[in-house]
Amino acid sequence: MAEHDGTPNGYVPARHPAHDEDSWHDAADERTEAGTDDEFADLDEIDARYLRTLATPSYDLGPKTDSFVVDLTAAESAASRHSMSFEQDVTGETEPVPAAQASLPSAAQGSLPNASTEPPIARPDIAPEPAFPPAAVPHTATPSFDITPAARPSAIEFVIPPVPAGTSVLGAESLTAATVLKHRRARPQSGWRKRVYSATGGKINFGLSRADRRRADLIERARTPVGGCYRLAVISLKGGVGKTTTTAALGAMFADLRGDRVVALDANPDRGTLAERAPRESGATVRHLLAARGDLHRYADVRAFTSQSPTRLEVLASDSDPHVSHAFSEDDYRDTVAILERFYNLVLTDCGTGLLHDAMRGILGLANSLVVVSSASLDGARSASATLDWLEAHGLEDLAKNAVVVISSVRPGGGIVDVLQLEDHFASRCRDVVTIPYDPHLESGGVLDISELEQETADAYLELAAAVGEGFATR
Repeated sequence: MAEHDGTPNGYVPARHPAHDEDSWHDAADERTEAGTDDEFADLDEIDARYLRTLATPSYDLGPKTDSFVVDLTAAESAASRHSMSFEQDVTGETEPVPAAQASLPSAAQGSLPNASTEPPIARPDIAPEPAFPPAAVPHTATPSFDITPAARPSAIEFVIPPVPAGTSVLGAESLTAATVLKHRRARPQSGWRKRVYSATGGKINFGLSRADRRRADLIERARTPVGGCYRLAVISLKGGVGKTTTTAALGAMFADLRGDRVVALDANPDRGTLAERAPRESGATVRHLLAARGDLHRYADVRAFTSQSPTRLEVLASDSDPHVSHAFSEDDYRDTVAILERFYNLVLTDCGTGLLHDAMRGILGLANSLVVVSSASLDGARSASATLDWLEAHGLEDLAKNAVVVISSVRPGGGIVDVLQLEDHFASRCRDVVTIPYDPHLESGGVLDISELEQETADAYLELAAAVGEGFATR
């Protein structure tokens, strides 16, 4: 019982522990010494409730935190039971969370005494309320989704706008070379027309001859623009028919006539000789290129692995190490082409003899067109025709139909073979046929220089470049 001292209400207010440095246990002891709740029975209801509030311990959580008043002996309220039920529903735990601990911030819960884990005092005079039911989730029909991933595009297509045309006769686009510059005949390139033009200092110009016009047409066809990278494979079932020579000469002609980058790759699984047709500037081979694939970011990085001829044709040599026991495989070829097509517009592949080795699957799978080489002999022609038969029998009819056949004369004199009959045979099976005459510069097997070729041989390789270049537009 609190002592009476003549105050208006007749009691001495209990000291609030929040203003002292006493602990929670000290505040509980003072309340025990003051008596139980029955000692407030002689007071009216308002005074007794006020005294109980003052005697309830509080907690000081810091200078920037307000004090919370918690009655640990009071009956469990409906809100606290709702909180415990909801906590049990969410976490799935069977241990109830006391109302006193649930009402405090998380930082203060760790400082509560062991009494916070004791079950609440049962009050038989208050009927328990039902647990807080979980929030009702409205039932909605589950939509049907197609989770199959969309097919990835095989390649990125760029939309290139056409050359702008003049929309007005008075606009700037109307001023072109055809409408403003005076028309002049092309300068003759050969024959007596050229001699007259040179003798008169250009004052007399008879224009191009028929041969000059044909040559200009061949050059234009050989310079057909390439979108992206074009992959050309030179194949043959028979060895010794001039396949490597055809690869080097055709690549040199393209590199000399075109302004883009051209590279010739020796994909012979055995020891290839393509590197011997260009001045050797690097001792690297395709194996070294594959080993450094992670460090190739610029054209200059790849250029260190190739050798360049005077016509700007670059050659990547095959592996010639006799200690290597692993043949050039399909994966090796695909990885090599994946590197080269990032930096070159034309990739010519000198294939090995035969069509059944592992690398040939990758070559035929990536080739945009083929050049089938045959010698001007019966066995060479039969091997070339058998190559077309093999392509048609294995689902590569398009490659066989669009191929260009080269009949290479590897011996002087021409022999007794009817070359015209061979041309007619292959012309009925593929897109074009070109015959390369015999040339002593090609027979040597050394470094190939197209400036050293005889005029007839150079014209034949120009015709071959034009026939192959026509396929660039129909890619």
